[in-house]
Amino acid sequence: MTEMTQTQTMPPGEVTPRSPEFRLAVGALRGLWQDLFHDAFAYRPLPRMRVDGPLVGRLPGHLRARAAWTPHAAVGLAGLLAVAFAGIDTDATGTPGLFLALLALAPVLLTLVRPVGAFWASLAAAPVAVSFGDPWSDWPWPPGALAAHLVVLTVVALRTRPRTAAWMWVLTAVYGLAAETFFGGGHYDTNTAPLLSVSALALLAVTVLHIRRAAQREVTAQQSETAQERSRRTLLEERSTIARELHDVVAHHMSVVAIQAEAAPYRVENPPPELEKAFATIRENAVAALTELRRVLGVVRAEDYEAPDAPQPVLADLDGLLGNVRDAGLAVEKVVTGGVRELPQGVELSAYRIVQEALSNALRYAPGATARVEIGYVLGGLGLRVVNGPAPGPALVKATHGAGHGITGMRERVTMLDGEMTAGPAPDGGYEVTVFLPVPATVDPA
Repeated sequence: MTEMTQTQTMPPGEVTPRSPEFRLAVGALRGLWQDLFHDAFAYRPLPRMRVDGPLVGRLPGHLRARAAWTPHAAVGLAGLLAVAFAGIDTDATGTPGLFLALLALAPVLLTLVRPVGAFWASLAAAPVAVSFGDPWSDWPWPPGALAAHLVVLTVVALRTRPRTAAWMWVLTAVYGLAAETFFGGGHYDTNTAPLLSVSALALLAVTVLHIRRAAQREVTAQQSETAQERSRRTLLEERSTIARELHDVVAHHMSVVAIQAEAAPYRVENPPPELEKAFATIRENAVAALTELRRVLGVVRAEDYEAPDAPQPVLADLDGLLGNVRDAGLAVEKVVTGGVRELPQGVELSAYRIVQEALSNALRYAPGATARVEIGYVLGGLGLRVVNGPAPGPALVKATHGAGHGITGMRERVTMLDGEMTAGPAPDGGYEVTVFLPVPATVDPA
């Protein structure tokens, strides 16, 4: 007993932990207060309907502007329907009948601007309608009040969240059952149970609609986030690839410069000190530039990246690429204009990759079509033009040029070399990519 007493007693000043049931009840009451009491009569006008849908968007301009008020018109028609039900109470004529019609119409129209307040107005209008209507009519919901309350519950549920709809249904049940139990003496036609059944079905349908819309919004947000993440990741991968290739090209040339600068003084008999100092400065700058380049670009190189054993592809290797493309089913021809000459390795590699990506897009989006690769050696640089015709079977192939990330990668390469690029549909229904890569003019030391 002593041990039990010590176990059950709490130290002074310590709060007794609440039971889960108590916390659940407190949370429910707090939700009831927030949903139906706090700012119950706040001004919340019903927004107009969007007019960019697949059906409404096809209407003419003046009809589309009026179609935006469709929800308001629907609420007004529902209010007139409640007024018609109020007219069933035939014993209420003249002024009482007009008053009953207003009692049925006012809460419905109030949902347009103060939805939660409309629920309280509809609940308060029910006993007033009973006192002015036929005393032997349905209890405790006269026909007009019953129709108006169903409309109010549905509209308010559409404009609020499911928890608010559940609380409205509970309070409706409490009022109806209490009226039947304590004030229903002599009334045999009670209609709280039918009202609760019909309203439960209506609120269930509205809740399912809310859940479906929320799921659609979530899926849309996830798809948008996934597309953005995929685009960002593809762009980063392409930039990393370009950075690695640039690193390899520049590192090779800077290493050659450093080695030649170090060996140059030994090729001249008795070189002057100024020449030795100049070559030493060149070597130091080349080594410093190579170190800085590796430090900056090294962060974007993959950990498992290995330098290729074979040289990087150049424009002279295009014949092999075109042969592979022809084997894949794309009839392609190559046209070269101008004086063929050796270009900087970065320009050669970028030109090769651009042609490769353009032909890959043609294979992907226009299988079976014909393509043409034009290479122009001009004084100020290199011109590229890759154009493909439309797919032979347009009904079977849907062209989606520009939807992928190949164009983005090509633009990155062209921008890196300060070039220009245009890409878009061709007049015959195909696709055309035009690129100009500037090449600085070299000066002959002789």
